[in-house]
Amino acid sequence: MSTIYITQQGAVVSKVSERLKITLKKEILADIPLLKISHLALFGNITVTPQAVKTLLKKGIDICYLTQHGDYVGRIQPEISKNSPLRIAQYRAFFDAARRLEIARGFVSGKLANLRMTLRRKGGNKHKASLKKAIEGLKRAERKVKSAGSLNVLRGYEGKGTAAYFSVFDSLLKSDEFSFEKRVRRPPTDLVNALLSFGYTLLMNDLLTAVHIVGFDPYIGYLHAEKYGRPSLALDLMEEFRPLIVDAVVLICLNKRILSADSFQRTRTEANVWRLTDEGRRAFLGQYEARRKTEFTHPVLNQKMTYQQAFEEQTRLLAKTLSGECERYQPLLMK
Repeated sequence: MSTIYITQQGAVVSKVSERLKITLKKEILADIPLLKISHLALFGNITVTPQAVKTLLKKGIDICYLTQHGDYVGRIQPEISKNSPLRIAQYRAFFDAARRLEIARGFVSGKLANLRMTLRRKGGNKHKASLKKAIEGLKRAERKVKSAGSLNVLRGYEGKGTAAYFSVFDSLLKSDEFSFEKRVRRPPTDLVNALLSFGYTLLMNDLLTAVHIVGFDPYIGYLHAEKYGRPSLALDLMEEFRPLIVDAVVLICLNKRILSADSFQRTRTEANVWRLTDEGRRAFLGQYEARRKTEFTHPVLNQKMTYQQAFEEQTRLLAKTLSGECERYQPLLMK
């Protein structure tokens, strides 16, 4: 099953028999069996007929709305899971300071370990000294995470490790068209940051779906502080996947010349803010979907699966941790 990304402005999504038809004026852009669809992601001005919405919800397929440039707007999703015991366990762990810290520690340790492995795998010989320094910085942060006595201290180590990683991210880029100085989130003021921000939005949506399927409350997390409207648990779970999915796709797109500087444009409203062109967005989405479908052997479960399946499996591992089936949450680590 796949996520269907629709980017053509003015397109209409309708349901015909057991298929989803996507049209633009009188042209049929796609005709897809419903059984092959896991999620629907709509960019910009896309219309979904009421009958199609009803059918998608009945079949458990959520609909994500984003702006034309890929900023998250909201989602329509099926009825919330009836798994109230899981949510009670989730809330209890949230209010237990020691338990909350231990769970958050798992998210941070997974992220830092995967950042370190990314530098080891993708770093070449050109910037050996700076890469070695960043890797040592990540190792120090990982060691300190084990003894962090509070969430704020833990977040501090996570921040230091992430800063060390991004301090040498430019050395992973092989194309002269692109450079990276530092991580700039909102808004992204250079081409590489624009790609990272777009990718992280897609990843957050994927983890939101997994959280919903398993039956959690997405707004109650452990690492990310609670804030009105913030899907903290989805943000927690996506941490270990950032380098595995988004950073990997960004490096593929840039180092293999799938995207060029012409794949970006400045926004009309903000002169120093960059976004993907329509063509560039489609190319990135294609690589993102290919990465999600990449198979690997899960190191904890010892099962072959795709990264898309791993989103849900890691969420289920968290559920088992909260129910007492697992002693602690084990993040997905890059080998």
